[in-house]
Amino acid sequence: MTDYVAGSCNIGPSEIHRRYQVAITGGALYAVLSIFLIASDQITSTRLIAFAPAMLASVGFIQARNRFCFAYGLMGVFNFDTAGDVKKIKDPVALKADRANALKIILKSFLLASLMTALVVIL
Repeated sequence: MTDYVAGSCNIGPSEIHRRYQVAITGGALYAVLSIFLIASDQITSTRLIAFAPAMLASVGFIQARNRFCFAYGLMGVFNFDTAGDVKKIKDPVALKADRANALKIILKSFLLASLMTALVVIL
């Protein structure tokens, strides 16, 4: 997909690549931190810090897979050119669809990060 579709697709290949990089970085940080927290037998409240890199990994992965940046959706912009070169959405119906999808992505990311954190807490 190489065109903007309201509520469905608001980023192109370079932006998708950036989201995958965020997901990989967050996933690596999550893995290293989780191993440390479990191996050092940290208390539950300390293990909850695994949520931050889990959220980073989740947000990056879900945005890349959905070809949709939640921040762009909330701001009412899209980008299919060079990373960071955004264009404004003028149609109020499209803007409403983008904001609804942005909230869904935030919720999905939060749920996935919560599950990842729960693994660290229960192990």
